[in-house]
Amino acid sequence: MDLCDENFGHLMRLSPNLREMEGLYISRHDTAMDLYLEVLEQTPYTTLIHLTYYFDLDAGQQPDPDARVRIYHDSCQAEVVELKQKALPMNTGLQRPTLEQKWKINLFLSKWLSYSVQRGHCFTLDEPAEGLQRRPASLPQVC
Repeated sequence: MDLCDENFGHLMRLSPNLREMEGLYISRHDTAMDLYLEVLEQTPYTTLIHLTYYFDLDAGQQPDPDARVRIYHDSCQAEVVELKQKALPMNTGLQRPTLEQKWKINLFLSKWLSYSVQRGHCFTLDEPAEGLQRRPASLPQVC
């Protein structure tokens, strides 16, 4: 539970207006890769987001790490729903994740969010994103 509290805090620093956000956002920072946040679902008590970097590879843009995170606003918690990444092989997806695997996945998210905040990433409602190759150019811009 403490880890989910920590993840919620990092996400609120990264995206303080998350409750009002809809669609895709990008955070561009000179010293870091572009970070993408897409709001997939807003309900009265939760928000579901997709968070990733996109790497340009021969096969096209590939997300990694690629996370879906559910934010519980009433209890101030954030938990990984799905994580695909190459750095830490967790689960083949053929079985339900164990409690230890869930902890490792949420720890990974905590480290990633902390790193993103330290690098200066943040998402705001201000301006449309320009020049996105994966998405239409009329998306909200971020810090």
